Amino acid sequence: MTTERPDRVSVIDPITPSIERAKIMLFRPFDLKKWFVIGFCAWLAYLGSGGGGGRGPSFNMPHGPDGHREQIAEDLYKAKEFVLENLYWIIPATIAVVAVVITVWLITIWLNSRGKFMFLHCIAQNKAEVKNPWHKFKKHANSLFLFRIILSILGFLIVGLPVLGIIFLVIMMISEGGFIAFSVLGTVLLGLLVFILSTVLFFVKKFTLDFVVPVMFLRTISCVAAWREFMTILSTNKLRFALYLLFQIVIAMAIGTIIAIGFCIGCCVCCASILLLVPYIGTVILLPFLVFKRSYSLYYLRQFGPVFDVFSPTA
Repeated sequence: MTTERPDRVSVIDPITPSIERAKIMLFRPFDLKKWFVIGFCAWLAYLGSGGGGGRGPSFNMPHGPDGHREQIAEDLYKAKEFVLENLYWIIPATIAVVAVVITVWLITIWLNSRGKFMFLHCIAQNKAEVKNPWHKFKKHANSLFLFRIILSILGFLIVGLPVLGIIFLVIMMISEGGFIAFSVLGTVLLGLLVFILSTVLFFVKKFTLDFVVPVMFLRTISCVAAWREFMTILSTNKLRFALYLLFQIVIAMAIGTIIAIGFCIGCCVCCASILLLVPYIGTVILLPFLVFKRSYSLYYLRQFGPVFDVFSPTA
């Protein structure tokens, strides 16, 4: 292991080998079966990372601050009365829904953790395998799964408390019928705290998936032990990894633009759009971009020394 600071680390250099890796894996030669096998591993690796959006309901609020405040107070009172009158079924229904949501969430994170190592194995070894990496990296995935669950719980607690504070201050402002200076200042400060904490948690998650997982892959160690090793290079290369995070935004924008252009110039735009909505098929279609993204972080990490090279034959 080395903790030395390399003379040169570039965010540009990994681009070319990452593109070449995608070409070698998926187009030299083109093998549809290989696409579907690696696509399945990629689908697991990105399971639950997508999202959807939509518009919330619109409300016709009365004009004027007094009417607005009175309407909110009336709505809150009605909601309170409804809940109190229907506790006999609201409580068990809430418990059931929460239990189902937590169960689905745990299963998704568990499968996703397995997929991270399966997809990494396919890229590092240029192989289309499911069964072998599924069993080989079982302990790795379980360690990653436990780390992510603990991180999520801690994140929920440390971010949730300031959010509750913001809700309390907003309710206090509404009940007072005006914007109290203390409440406004408190809301702004708590909002800033939520932003900072959320950003830190995002960095931890990003570094875990991009760099700590490859270290686990190479060393056959736990997630915590891999984080200790990764910290040896992160602590002396903070600006370089900050630049890496910024360049990830550039890469995401570039990939998004290429995908958008591809749809616009195609003659089967509607068909392709529908296929992309199918989770597994959509992953297979976008596989070159996913291979590139995963390869990019691996080639970036390799610049910190041969001991971080997952593409080495001895890895």
